[in-house]
Amino acid sequence: MSLITDLEQNKILIGDGAMGTLLYSYGSDFCYEELNLSQEEQIYNIHRAYLDAGADIIQTNTYAANYSKLERYGLQDHVKEINKAAVHIARTAAHNEYVVGTIGGIRGIKPNSISLDEIKRSFREQLYCLLMENVDGIQLETYYDLEELETVLEIARKETSLPIIAQVSLQEVGFMQDRTPISDALNRLENLGADVVGVNCRLGPYHMLMTLEEVPLPNQAYLSAFPNASLPSYTDGRFKYEGDADYFKECAHLFRQQGVRLLGGCCGTTPAHIRAFSSELKNLEPVTEKEVKQRKQKIVIQSASKPKYVPLSEEVKKKQSIIVELDPPRKLDTSRFMEGAKALKEAGIDALTLADNSLASPRVCNSALGSIVQSQLNLRPLVHITCRDRNLIGLQSHLMGLHTHGIHEVLAVTGDPASVGDFPGASSVYDVTSFELIKLIKQFNEGLSLSGKELGEKTSFTVGAAFNPNIRSIDKAVERLEKKIAYGADYFISQPVFSEQRLIETYEATKHIDKPIYIGIMPLTSSRNAEFLHHEVPGIKLSDSVRDRMGKYKDDPKQACEEGLLIAKSLLDTAMELFNGIYLITPFIRYELTVELAQYARANHPSLLARRSQNA
Repeated sequence: MSLITDLEQNKILIGDGAMGTLLYSYGSDFCYEELNLSQEEQIYNIHRAYLDAGADIIQTNTYAANYSKLERYGLQDHVKEINKAAVHIARTAAHNEYVVGTIGGIRGIKPNSISLDEIKRSFREQLYCLLMENVDGIQLETYYDLEELETVLEIARKETSLPIIAQVSLQEVGFMQDRTPISDALNRLENLGADVVGVNCRLGPYHMLMTLEEVPLPNQAYLSAFPNASLPSYTDGRFKYEGDADYFKECAHLFRQQGVRLLGGCCGTTPAHIRAFSSELKNLEPVTEKEVKQRKQKIVIQSASKPKYVPLSEEVKKKQSIIVELDPPRKLDTSRFMEGAKALKEAGIDALTLADNSLASPRVCNSALGSIVQSQLNLRPLVHITCRDRNLIGLQSHLMGLHTHGIHEVLAVTGDPASVGDFPGASSVYDVTSFELIKLIKQFNEGLSLSGKELGEKTSFTVGAAFNPNIRSIDKAVERLEKKIAYGADYFISQPVFSEQRLIETYEATKHIDKPIYIGIMPLTSSRNAEFLHHEVPGIKLSDSVRDRMGKYKDDPKQACEEGLLIAKSLLDTAMELFNGIYLITPFIRYELTVELAQYARANHPSLLARRSQNA
């Protein structure tokens, strides 16, 4: 007898429940798959508990037993022995019941977190380990990324004729995170050779049933469902699921009505939940017909509201454009900051850029100051967004807030690690890279969140990206620039450059790029300031000649500041001959310096753009 034969003979099979939930409740909070080697009896007892509760199928404790995930624990060289032990334990626990080898998704909700080539390599290794131990089938579960699941399913189908269960996980009822309808996704998996297709994890019975209402019975495959017990709570530093097993008993018949032939549990479920399913469905035949609910998706995404200002990426193509960075203050008194913003506005700048807790030090919220600058001074804010301080939830909330405040210019940056700032014990989040943040912002411009949910309205963000021309190989910097363009960057803002020769090299290396570049110019204030920037600030290097010039006045602060302005003006002259965009960086809120530079630029290069247009 085989698993598929049982399904063909009109049986409803009961799967097991969560492994990790029980191990977590017993106090295990390390690598659950390693316990196949060190706590064999504990894993055996959990298998037996599910079998005694009525499970017909148990999964090996191998959800994350692949190279990519075991590497987090330094166990990447133990893939074979961990998978082998897992099958041995499950086989010992099972009598006449089926043992399927489980392989979990790797990408999760971040599609670009790992390449498909690495996924293939890792998957093949684990798949071969499980097949060598003669499992009764393969269960692919918790795949948020449909591309990943299709990729590994094709590999598995070519390598074995054993039954394959392929299950997706959803962020939203009825849809994959790339907006593929669940019915289409399961149909694609069936066509790729999956014997059982279904849904597991994240959703509890209520929302999983809503999802299955839209899914017709497959033509050749069978439907499965492995719901979570409930949404987890977090109490006293531990996650806890409150799902009631009696509730699962009530839901069992509803899953049967939706055509489910393999029913088990995922996160939060215990033998009690599986017993509830088993007691209700063990002797019942599955339905062979169902009415599919055609949920009318009334998708209404309003067009993006027209921004108050012409996007910088367009404006800089038509005229010489100057933007100035003025850091939000470290203290609550914003009077000097506002004085500086007003003075820069009067100097004719096109935007005020506001860093996001630069150098990982807490400052007044840049989006709050940006909103004030825009409303009180009618000065366009360009708000930096770092990947360091916010997780995926916070980033999306932040973007929604910026849109609500009418702030449409943003700069996507990685952000200095927390360890360099005032609170080195703070955590750096980095849920996404700057590349992925750019892509996320562009997805908002389509009216969709990261998970594919409609936002009800398109945003109209113009996305700037960071560019560092100071690295040894300018070609490497340009490669990153081109990659950011592929992710959706509209224009670039560079780190400050302190060499005319580097400005020329940067121009030559980027003149084929069709996206504007705002080149960074920063006035130095002292020799000590110059040495600090050169030696201690990531991404900034000064030429020896600049450091020597500043060093001549290390004992004369006033003359040193004047020398710094002379250097900046000379750099500015060269930069404005080569680039339409100029990015002035204000040191220590000494806005008088950038005001003078902005005025100098306007006064000394008034007809440069016209000459350039004529030459073109």
